[in-house]
Amino acid sequence: MLKGYRRTIGASFLGYITQAIMINFPPLLFYFFKDDFGISTSQVSFLIAFNFVTELIVDLIASRYAPKIGYRKLVILADLCAILGLFSMYFLPLILPKVPYLALCFSMMLCGIGGGLMEVLISPIVEACPTKNKSGMMSLLHSFYCWGQFGVVLISTLLFLVFDVENWGILALLWTFVPFIDLFMFIGAPIYTLTIEGQEKKPRELVKSKMFWLFIIMMMCAGASELTMSQWASSFAEEALGVSKWLGDLLGPCLFALAMALTRVFFAKFGEKIKLERGLLISSVICIFSYLLAIFAPEGFEILSLIGCALCGVGCGLMWPGTFSIASRREPLGGVFMFGMFALAGDFGCLAGPFLGGQVSSIFGDNLKVGFIFALIFPIIMLVTSSYLLFGKKAK
Repeated sequence: MLKGYRRTIGASFLGYITQAIMINFPPLLFYFFKDDFGISTSQVSFLIAFNFVTELIVDLIASRYAPKIGYRKLVILADLCAILGLFSMYFLPLILPKVPYLALCFSMMLCGIGGGLMEVLISPIVEACPTKNKSGMMSLLHSFYCWGQFGVVLISTLLFLVFDVENWGILALLWTFVPFIDLFMFIGAPIYTLTIEGQEKKPRELVKSKMFWLFIIMMMCAGASELTMSQWASSFAEEALGVSKWLGDLLGPCLFALAMALTRVFFAKFGEKIKLERGLLISSVICIFSYLLAIFAPEGFEILSLIGCALCGVGCGLMWPGTFSIASRREPLGGVFMFGMFALAGDFGCLAGPFLGGQVSSIFGDNLKVGFIFALIFPIIMLVTSSYLLFGKKAK
């Protein structure tokens, strides 16, 4: 059994896998929800938006009140919400057969609360642990979200192929074991804080800092760059390669998540030799190139589009944890409010990027390549901001 801060880090790794389940497992079921419960495509779209909006609200509240309530209480609450969200996703529509959609909305709300709390709390908890390579540990931590995404999509898709899809409820119940184990790990784990109580910068001090707002913009662009490709990779694989939905899930989101996970593990291992600001600049260039490759792969070489989707995972891998680490170094007294606002900005990007990319694609006849051209603005902004961090004068 892990002891001391290693148990805290282990629980945090599992917490990010839990968050990956909350975000990536429900979308795999939307197709079945439409058939089983007779809900429309627009209602499915609302479920997606409702989940992210819930996360945004939780990000905002938790960033303000987490220190007063206590990190341990809230992270345990996050695991409880994850467990109840997955349970209710299966059981509530059976208990309330006349209003299955409302039951699903309630389940998505619980998943959003759990995911939002994890997003705000896990990064500052790990950052506060007495580890030597802070930036490497942050990158490794965020790789577990990618491993979780990869595992959820791969395992769920394969089980849907092997067993009757009508048994999706059993899989939902099986996934509850992850937050259940995580809950008990956090109960006995020591929780460290980034600053001594009373030393944190007050929110009004932070919001006056130009550097704070620069990081807010970077977090929004990191979330948008990542999720626009991640959310549409499956459809793009189906469209570009003409494969089935289940194969599109495996070739799209799975390859993207795997590439991102390996990139974050690589940086955790060798990142001390790379200046973070330079790493973010290189990541932005790779991300831009990967989008261009996915968009402009010549006819007859559609496999290059798929390579572009996977390569995007490499480009996005450092954006989120790298911004967190640089911000923590440049604003050491930012505390949980700063991390919470970064989580809010990142989640807003996660919501806005795929939504705007999808809307632009829809305007041009559901052409995802046009949506990806629009989404290029996000890694381009990351390139500009990371260049400023590397070459510009330090903002006050």
